[in-house]
Amino acid sequence: MIQINLLPGKKKPAGERKLKLRLPDFRALVASITNPWLLAASGAWVLVLAGALALFVTSRTHLAVLNSRLEAVRIEERRFDAVLAQKRQWEKVRDSMVTEIGIIRSIDRDRYIWPHILDQVAKALPPYTWLSTLSVVANPTPPPTATPAPGAAAGAQAPPAPPPVRVQIAGSTVDIQAYTTFLRQLAASPWLTEVVPASSQTVVEQDRPVTAFSVTARFKVADSVYIHTIPLSESLQ
Repeated sequence: MIQINLLPGKKKPAGERKLKLRLPDFRALVASITNPWLLAASGAWVLVLAGALALFVTSRTHLAVLNSRLEAVRIEERRFDAVLAQKRQWEKVRDSMVTEIGIIRSIDRDRYIWPHILDQVAKALPPYTWLSTLSVVANPTPPPTATPAPGAAAGAQAPPAPPPVRVQIAGSTVDIQAYTTFLRQLAASPWLTEVVPASSQTVVEQDRPVTAFSVTARFKVADSVYIHTIPLSESLQ
């Protein structure tokens, strides 16, 4: 193909040609717009696009911060789930121990009733007074217990209290003052309450007049200051 250069000057080699990009002349473009409404609409669109871009960038940044916080909260949730599971396990162990301790206490409370009664009656017995019988008085039928709530834990329920033990003491004395002393000392006992004289009359035994009496009392658990525990065995050094 034959090329003819009609313009004087030196022709640049083909390898030295560079592609140049030029931005449009915005001043000329703005000057060419003569309609003010079109200019205002263009400015509004530019502001809308700029606001949308700023809102997008802000939302993406806020979303990244929220994702990091969500991950931290999930880690804390897993840690607290483990703590709560361990706490529930400890509560089950506690409820089981409370139930066992309540059973042991109820057994111990019933085991030492009669030793305390006999000990207090023996301490209150004055001279020249002897007993003939010491029996249990039947208790009235207790009212039905309330049904526990369905949501109440079985392990946290306290064991039912045993029915009160009432005893009847029958004896004789040769001195009426000894009978009143016996009543006063029984009433002063920390393990007995509701000491009530049931009957008192003069009878003849072995050709001698004596006062036969009958007293009722109820057993109660004394205050802790009256309870002393000692070990069953001690080590000798």
